[in-house]
Amino acid sequence: MSLTSRSKLIHALIGKSVLETLLVGGLAVGFYLHAFPPYFHGWGEATNTAIAGWAVNDAAPWDRVQVQLYIDGEFVADARANLSRPDVVAKGWARDEWRGYSFNVSELSAGIHEARVFAVHHSSDRRITLQLLGDPIRFVVNADGSLQDLTKR
Repeated sequence: MSLTSRSKLIHALIGKSVLETLLVGGLAVGFYLHAFPPYFHGWGEATNTAIAGWAVNDAAPWDRVQVQLYIDGEFVADARANLSRPDVVAKGWARDEWRGYSFNVSELSAGIHEARVFAVHHSSDRRITLQLLGDPIRFVVNADGSLQDLTKR
């Protein structure tokens, strides 16, 4: 095989490798965006008696987002984010104010806990994925049962 033929073969193999890499990368990104859509956003905090916040689905702005609460890694409850939150509209994050959620957590033991609120996404093929809304919420349950948000310090 001549030097020119080898050079052409090497260039063809490198080109093929680059195209395969781009194809596989594109498929991976497409799958990730389908399985874990980036269009949910929200925020949460520990109030005196509840874990409360808001959730918005940018891909379906009029839909109410289903949310799930996990405390210390354990499922606690689920709900629809359909409570009034005028601050969400005022900041331009949603088209209407009915984006809030609130989970009463009166049954927790005293001490430090961590809550995570997830948006629930139902894929067209019956797959369910969860997307964390905001940051984890660290809070203390006081002896009287009231909550104190540690993330506000």
